[in-house]
Amino acid sequence: MSPRLKLRDIAFFERPVHFARPFRFGAATINATPQLFVRVEIEVEGRGSAVGASAELLVPKWFDKRPELSPAQTVDGLRRSLEIARGLYLARSLYQTAFDLHASCIGAQIATCANKNIPALAAAYGPAEIDKAILDALLRALATNFFDGMAGNIAGIDTRLSPDLSERDIRTFLSGRVPLERVAVRHTVGLDDAVEGEGGVADPRENAGARYFKLKLSGDPAADAARLARIGKELDTLGRDSKVTLDANEQYADLAALEALMDRLDHDAALRPIAARLLYVEQPMPRDITRQSPLGPLASHGFIIDEADDSYDAFAAARALGYCGISSKSCKGLYKSVVNATRAAKWSADGVRFFVTGEDLTCQAGLAVQQDLALAAFIGATHAERNGHHYVDGFGDTPAAEAQAFAAAHPDLYADAGQGIRLKIHDGDLLTGSLHATGFASSVHPEWSALRPLEQPKSLQEYLA
Repeated sequence: MSPRLKLRDIAFFERPVHFARPFRFGAATINATPQLFVRVEIEVEGRGSAVGASAELLVPKWFDKRPELSPAQTVDGLRRSLEIARGLYLARSLYQTAFDLHASCIGAQIATCANKNIPALAAAYGPAEIDKAILDALLRALATNFFDGMAGNIAGIDTRLSPDLSERDIRTFLSGRVPLERVAVRHTVGLDDAVEGEGGVADPRENAGARYFKLKLSGDPAADAARLARIGKELDTLGRDSKVTLDANEQYADLAALEALMDRLDHDAALRPIAARLLYVEQPMPRDITRQSPLGPLASHGFIIDEADDSYDAFAAARALGYCGISSKSCKGLYKSVVNATRAAKWSADGVRFFVTGEDLTCQAGLAVQQDLALAAFIGATHAERNGHHYVDGFGDTPAAEAQAFAAAHPDLYADAGQGIRLKIHDGDLLTGSLHATGFASSVHPEWSALRPLEQPKSLQEYLA
């Protein structure tokens, strides 16, 4: 039986993160944004109290891309999501499992946020970050690690939010997991990143020996095709087998535009180096268009959803439209990732492959990258997009003592090669050995006294003033 807990406190903090270079995806370009930190205190029935933590960037213009909103306004939407979730979670006064707490709040969270003009994807951010911190505290209270705890269903995950699955499906999936010892880095090539020469796709100082590459698309078939052809030439020079994924971040306006790109990939000889390496195409069309647009013959190319993954039924809906995969990001909800991985395993038993991929919203060194990496290793994502290691300078503005504590506790993940402590990549892979530490993938918590409280979101009137 899964342990039950009560929440005693939830506190939010943030720290500025300045990027080493602009990161452009879709219509957004990020140069800096705050990183959120969550600290929770719980009481576990019969086990006493424990403190848990999580972290994630407050990314502008991804969860909510409405053009009428400024980047700062979309970050404030995430702050509001957090505050609404905090109130809902703390209002639950009885002992319950970690998943009980999540499942009993998520519906009210989505509805309350909708009433405040916050879309579902942004609404889920608050519970996602609180859930990670609660799980960290629960694992610490029971003196166990993430992989063993999840295999034993420590959170009490059930099917109330996924009635297409059975309790046996969940139990079989969790108990059968063998966490990956290595997860390959999928190196992102943003729309403003260099293609050729120093700092380009084939520069080993830039790609860190990666065998997988994630290539951002702009939504213009001709411009994307020309850029992909240049990238393909660079990949041919690597001297090692490599694979690619394409990510449009909702920029392809409709099926006609998408068909134009895929037709070029199918027939343009200059794009053969990309077409031969292509694993899947991620979130080509806007999320609202996606649910109205069956892929038809295009489905044979392999498509996944990401931004359209804004509910527990999103994967099933996407499957009916011809999509074969869905992304895992801990900022969208770790329980949803586990449920979707269970679905993929069940559906694939019929002979058609469905899968969950490891994607990233620039998870920063420390808690964020470790917890997301552990989730990917648990559900079996053999390669994962990892942005923080090249868009941010190591631990960035993290105090030196905190960075050194993470490096000392997780020497397989971090190293100082003379430019400060950075993510340690082994022949294109990240190692997961030290993620077996007690708690959710980390022996270390942030230096709480060095963080500032989460900024209060501004009103629309304040933005217009």
